[in-house]
Amino acid sequence: MLKSGTAKIKSANGERVALAPERDSLPSVASDLDCGEHIDAFVDHFYQHMLADTQLAPIFIEIAAIDLEVHLPHIKRYWRKLLLGDNNYHRHTMKIHRQVHSKRPLRALDFERWLSLFVASVDLNYAGPKADRAKRVAAIIAGNMQLGLE
Repeated sequence: MLKSGTAKIKSANGERVALAPERDSLPSVASDLDCGEHIDAFVDHFYQHMLADTQLAPIFIEIAAIDLEVHLPHIKRYWRKLLLGDNNYHRHTMKIHRQVHSKRPLRALDFERWLSLFVASVDLNYAGPKADRAKRVAAIIAGNMQLGLE
């Protein structure tokens, strides 16, 4: 069931998938990325914006052909691992991105845009030590990914 204010976008298979509430329905007081619920909402919100971006959306939708119902839970577990120390993510991130890179080279501009949207999404609704850590880790990830794919 969809909550009021929840956005929907199409997944790779054409079905509409619910994402996090839009800005107006998120709490007005910034919270930190210090629990699973906040991380899940952040990931949904970030992907809502990223998949509307003219530069990045084609990479995720057309090249990687992600299925949001499969992909988003992985990404949520990944960020829970990085920010909360959860041990429920066991995928090889570079291998996955190498597969996408082999179909369409990922460029420095792609990583810069991804990081820019990530930081903007954090800053829009979150503040605190975990939110700051998320931005630092995202910058490291973008840099390492770019170097690893060269």
